[in-house]
Amino acid sequence: MGPKSIAGRLALMFAIATTLVSVLAGVAIFGFQSLELRRHQAEELNARMEIIDAMIRHAGDPKRWPMLGDKLESFTPANGSIRYRVDCPDARFRFAPDDALARARDGIDLIHFDGKRYMTLTRRVPPYLERPEVRLVIAADTAPFDASRRVLGVGVLAVSLVTIALVSLLGWWVARKGLAPVDRLSQRARALNPDDLSLRMPTKGLPAELEGLMAAFNGALDRLQDAYERLASFNADVAHELRTPLGNLIGQTQVALSRPREADELEEVLHSNLEELDRLRCIINDMLFMARADQGALAANLETVSLAGLTHKTADFLDVLFEDAGVTLEVSGDGVVAADASLLGRAVTNLLDNAIRHGVDCKTVRVTIEPQDGKVCLGVRNRGGPIPEAHLARLFDRFYRLDRAREHSHDVHGLGLAVVKAIVTMHGGTVFARCEKGEVLIGFVLPGGAVATGEPHEPSARRIEPVGA
Repeated sequence: MGPKSIAGRLALMFAIATTLVSVLAGVAIFGFQSLELRRHQAEELNARMEIIDAMIRHAGDPKRWPMLGDKLESFTPANGSIRYRVDCPDARFRFAPDDALARARDGIDLIHFDGKRYMTLTRRVPPYLERPEVRLVIAADTAPFDASRRVLGVGVLAVSLVTIALVSLLGWWVARKGLAPVDRLSQRARALNPDDLSLRMPTKGLPAELEGLMAAFNGALDRLQDAYERLASFNADVAHELRTPLGNLIGQTQVALSRPREADELEEVLHSNLEELDRLRCIINDMLFMARADQGALAANLETVSLAGLTHKTADFLDVLFEDAGVTLEVSGDGVVAADASLLGRAVTNLLDNAIRHGVDCKTVRVTIEPQDGKVCLGVRNRGGPIPEAHLARLFDRFYRLDRAREHSHDVHGLGLAVVKAIVTMHGGTVFARCEKGEVLIGFVLPGGAVATGEPHEPSARRIEPVGA
């Protein structure tokens, strides 16, 4: 039960709380009982006062006063625990064995004499016959009541200490029992390791607070496992994508160097190597671009961009690709957004290129642009085979391909849609992909509304130049 133990801390807090409550309760009980003891002593004095007062009220003959004095003397115990005094201007009506009682004030008072403390009750008796007014004082030793108070105080203290000790031990036991599920979770957590990413923390049979925590923790583990698997797949894909052009470069160079070559042959090899090097450059540039986008960079130098005009302008650069594939382009609708035209143009280029390359019996690629609740949606639609929902969610992942045989891997490197997502995210938008009636629709949604044409927004982040476009 060290200082870092939750059970120890809870037991300590129980002990502190019990101590405070016990001290307050003990002080209250002790104070209340002390008042009660004093009240009882005052009542006893008052009872004696009523008896003596009745005797004095009817004693007005000085000849009979000595008899009253004898009675008061007989009422005085040998130990002096009860004392009486009668003061009167007429010496014949006095009874004053203890001069110290003369100091007592009217009513209830406390005085000390003979090494003791006395509670006194003083009353004045009106004159009767020859007797003038007298002052009657009754004193009672407070020692028995003080002894009772001390016993009460010791009892309250002892009970408080025992209560504190028992509550502390009980609190530690309760804390240990209550935290037993945490100990089990700790043991299970120590069993987690990167060799088995499927291990999860238990969620059954736990307190409601821990059940929710473990559900959230398992959700985090699921996300980590997914990220780890994607990273492993990404690393494998990167290695594959880089290995192919590097292998081609090495192979062609080795063949060229295997025997003397004519200048034309060497030039052909260099052209082929240049193509592979350019492919490597595109892959590296795209990866660097997305790495900077992942760091939270935003598009800068925003200007008013017509999406329909941008699409037509982009299609002009892909005219040869459209012609070779025998595909036509249809653009419907328009919308204006604030964007970096070069970056957004690259995103549209990648969407059109993806639609042309992966269309099935596709003769027309249709681009629809329409406003949606203050935003502008651009979708590129082409005919294609049905894509499972699980694959649709991953189309924008890096190096992800539906065709695991990697068809056309010499033409593209699997980063086109990932770059689209990075560019759209930099503009504060979102991407989407879905299948509708035998067609594949892929596009993005951007915030609508823009500044005046030619007037760029105040830059909100560093500008990222398009690379590999």
